[in-house]
Amino acid sequence: MTFEDLKKLYLKKKATVGEEAYKYVSQILKEAKVLHKRDWKKNPTAGGDHEQSWRAFKGKNMEKLILFIIRDAVEAIGLKIISGNKLERAKRVSDELSQIKRKLCVDYDEYGMHLPDVDMVVYNPNTLDILCVISCKVTLRERIAQTGYWKLKIPTRFISKAYRCILCNT
Repeated sequence: MTFEDLKKLYLKKKATVGEEAYKYVSQILKEAKVLHKRDWKKNPTAGGDHEQSWRAFKGKNMEKLILFIIRDAVEAIGLKIISGNKLERAKRVSDELSQIKRKLCVDYDEYGMHLPDVDMVVYNPNTLDILCVISCKVTLRERIAQTGYWKLKIPTRFISKAYRCILCNT
């Protein structure tokens, strides 16, 4: 099972239900789990635990699926969307992305500037204003920990004060 297989499942669902296929992501992931297990049985992981293998696959590929689903809609209204991985891992980024990265960073004084864990960033390419930060987590535990941390951290830094945390309503 690969991301391309997951994408095909989504496109198949979209062909049957139309533009509201995004409402069926959970169902698509259930179908993908069955296919993933079939493939896993052919080549099981060393620990022999399919659930662990599935969680890793789902965590890595759900973000890619969400990005695939919303990219066209975001770009159709003149905005851009970028993966947080591209911001984090790129050794050299364009001036545009460098400014976006700087706007997202939190200053930890003597510990330097650090980029929060964001999965996707939607921004206006004309003004470079960040309009939305999306975090795709497959477990509630990850969401709770990050929400609490950023609720405390974002208001304490000048550059971040202009941003509003939708999850925390602050």
